[in-house]
Amino acid sequence: MPFSELLHHPAATARRLDAVRALRLRQRDAGDLALIRAEQLEQDSTVVDFTARLLGVLIRTENATALRQALPDALPWSVFLPEDDVEAMLGDLVETARGAAALENLTPIALLLAQWRHSAEVYADPALHAILTREPDGDLGPVPVPEGETAR
Repeated sequence: MPFSELLHHPAATARRLDAVRALRLRQRDAGDLALIRAEQLEQDSTVVDFTARLLGVLIRTENATALRQALPDALPWSVFLPEDDVEAMLGDLVETARGAAALENLTPIALLLAQWRHSAEVYADPALHAILTREPDGDLGPVPVPEGETAR
């Protein structure tokens, strides 16, 4: 619904949350917003915290094999990552999910998944991988001293 609907009819807009989990408020010149009940947000945080802890236990208790087998269903692009990177991603995911759940902020998880997805995109394209991993030709010249630093 348009953001202006919330501004013009706040009570009616809030009552719509009785029938739906969340409302997407579209803004003209900015990103959309979500309106969600605090109880729903707390429930979501509980689920994320549980999931993060469950992933952590699976990794630590030799059940990581099951997790690795399920990963392509959850993150189809992960099939392009080398095995070592899959292990690193799982470790990063567990740590980040636990921290994000503690902060009640899912943004770090979304950022981490986007970063690993970009890595998978590079591995999936042999030409791009070759460009990004080749050694530079020759000396790239002197490195300028960062501002505020003095040369040693």
